[in-house]
Amino acid sequence: MSKYVRWFSEIGIDDVAEVGGKNASLGEMYRNLTAEGVRVPNGFAVTATAYRDVLEYNGAWEKLHAALDGLDPDDVSDLQARGARARAIVYDCKLPERLKDDILQGYARLREEYGEEVSLAVRSSATAEDSPEASFAGQNDTYLNIASGDALLDAYRRCLASNFTDRSIHYKYDNGFDYFKVYLSVVVMKMVRSDIGASGVMFSLDTETGFKDVVFINAAPGLGENVVQGTIDPDSFYVHKPTFEKGFRAVLKRRLGGKDRKMVFTDTLNTDNIAVEYTRNVETTPEERQRFCISDEEVMVLADYAIRVERHYSHKAAYDKPMDMEWARDGIDGQLYMVQARPETVQSQRKGTVLEIYHLNEHSRVLVEGRAVGTRIGKGKVRVIEDVEHLSDFRPGEVLVADTTTPDWEPVMKTAAAIVTNRGGRTCHAAIVSRELGVPAIVGSDSATQVLQTGQEVTVSCAEGETGRVYEGLLDYSVQRTDLSTLPHPKTDIMMNLGNPDQAFSLASLPVDGIGLARMEFIINEYIKAHPMALRHPDKVDEATREQIGQLSTAYQDPVDFFVRTLSEGVATIAAAVYPKPCVVRMSDFKSNEYATLLGGRFFEPEEDNPMIGFRGAARYAHPAYEDGFALECQAMKRVRETIGMDNVILMIPFCRRVEEGRKVLETMAKHGLERGEKGLQIYVMCEIPNNVIQIDEFSELFDGFSIGSNDLTQLTLGVDRDSEIVAFDYDERDPGVLKMIRLAVEGCRRNGRHSGICGQAPSDYPEVAAYLVQLGIDSMSLNPDSVLGTIQHIDELEARGA
Repeated sequence: MSKYVRWFSEIGIDDVAEVGGKNASLGEMYRNLTAEGVRVPNGFAVTATAYRDVLEYNGAWEKLHAALDGLDPDDVSDLQARGARARAIVYDCKLPERLKDDILQGYARLREEYGEEVSLAVRSSATAEDSPEASFAGQNDTYLNIASGDALLDAYRRCLASNFTDRSIHYKYDNGFDYFKVYLSVVVMKMVRSDIGASGVMFSLDTETGFKDVVFINAAPGLGENVVQGTIDPDSFYVHKPTFEKGFRAVLKRRLGGKDRKMVFTDTLNTDNIAVEYTRNVETTPEERQRFCISDEEVMVLADYAIRVERHYSHKAAYDKPMDMEWARDGIDGQLYMVQARPETVQSQRKGTVLEIYHLNEHSRVLVEGRAVGTRIGKGKVRVIEDVEHLSDFRPGEVLVADTTTPDWEPVMKTAAAIVTNRGGRTCHAAIVSRELGVPAIVGSDSATQVLQTGQEVTVSCAEGETGRVYEGLLDYSVQRTDLSTLPHPKTDIMMNLGNPDQAFSLASLPVDGIGLARMEFIINEYIKAHPMALRHPDKVDEATREQIGQLSTAYQDPVDFFVRTLSEGVATIAAAVYPKPCVVRMSDFKSNEYATLLGGRFFEPEEDNPMIGFRGAARYAHPAYEDGFALECQAMKRVRETIGMDNVILMIPFCRRVEEGRKVLETMAKHGLERGEKGLQIYVMCEIPNNVIQIDEFSELFDGFSIGSNDLTQLTLGVDRDSEIVAFDYDERDPGVLKMIRLAVEGCRRNGRHSGICGQAPSDYPEVAAYLVQLGIDSMSLNPDSVLGTIQHIDELEARGA
């Protein structure tokens, strides 16, 4: 065995000291997971011993000490000057003949395996790299598409020199590594031709929230550098691990990225630097931008890889080990390859049981929006930095605003109150570093550097779901910290109400017993934007509306496919947050005036004087004016349960006035493949009309449970329009008549062996209502997420006192 070259088949994760994290991990996967169907390109490591021997052979250690001893890494100009000197010392080193021969023999062997035309990826692999404490992401250099012996040797020397890039020196300083004791090994492997395929990164958890039940995949056409450096907005996909393990094969959630360019190779070589085959960015075609760059089948292959890699590393470590991975699709053979795996270093390192929730207490004008990184809030004065030369202008505590960031920016990023970039997705450099530092960041905002001005006071909020917002002025915010280990678990189930899938994973850590009300209106309004009937019958709308529908559904087979997939994935994402606990999904409950505001809605909705008690809820579902729209809702819910695998979803019918209406709705649902009792399907009904209470025995014959909607029940018991300000003084959920209705409902449920719940805010707004419900023995209370923790403690105290 050569002391300079070790093949992937000879190395594993225990060899980090000699071959660095990247090589050790590639060897670990190649040796252990190839047999399980995980494709890893073959290759070899040029060892850390080779690095040390090169420096000794050239007497370089002393020169490096002279260049770097006494360095203050926070002095940017000193760092730049000394870093350049150190890199020149290493690059000018001659390679010992034995080392050259070993590297070139390795290249010859790869050509035997893959053919004479094989090109190589040459990548740095630091010996402290990918340790749990530090990611070393992007600290050292990579050279791609190397296709000759001379170019390979030159690329090797350049990789060695990159151990002393300014960013790498500073990163070692920040993480307590000795500059001279981080040795560089180099990866030499078959190049996966993703320049004519696709590539990306993936994580075996959600990077923003630490939610461990998903694989998160980013994908873009061309070489992976754009995704890693964050210069483009990639496509993104989530796959739910527990249902995948049960055999379901469906994307949980997807987002079409802008993908405005892709990185490819050019034919021109730089003769001064033969290792650098020019890469360049070319504009993507409109078709590439409008379509997802990998198929659902390929997403499933990648999810399978991610799960197998995480399982292998976790088994080896004897504890859960979430992973950060890079993948590539070869445009020549069409296969998907794993090209890197390392431990995820941010969410997985968070210890303790303290739940931290940031709340923005006031709002102002939104200046810029983008993708939120993390869940925190920061504020301060803006500093727009155009390029790396102006980094020294930045002052600690300012909000860093830039087009994009690279590893050279890290010294100032760690002192920022928040970071906002024009470009990038949630796995770009700015996002990775911000997450590691705990600094709130917004990436992919498009226009931050044009809209925001240096000196302007702003608040950067990442606490409102996946969309991050920059607000005008310095706004008040608070941080709620709760030690979950001391939180009691009341007998009454405490559930949460949720409508926004973007908030689902960040709320998954709340200690709830499920979701008592998942509203689909938010998904239809925000993601679909069009009336279901307009999507089903585009022939019945005008040309301009048809064109807009075409634009909305361009990445899908047709408008119906767009509706069914988008609604099903939105609902499934909400259900995933509490899986396998129950998630009660209410079928759509827009009023006709609300439906009319959706794209194409005016062609299908009547004008009503009092839509609050008009054509809404159950009355619509079997009615000719909406039955085709309801069929799409049913199709989506069937997909949630039977294709995506969220069998924890319970469906709920709103505003069901009469028993006969309930029967008709159930028949309609059965016609569309949702039969109560089949495949464990339960169907609840909202208890929000006095007739639901009066005839609860009869309604109980049709439905499995009741959820008291205290808003509508109060309105209809007291005859008060809850939208009318002038009679607002008469609207009171604590009225004895309303409380009696609630009591009769809970007693009726118990009498009929049916689930009883409430999904209004009354229990959290009024402590006396909570006490009354505990006294009645209601099965569950479902509240807005911000009320959950306080209510859990309050209900536990009430139960202890016997209410």
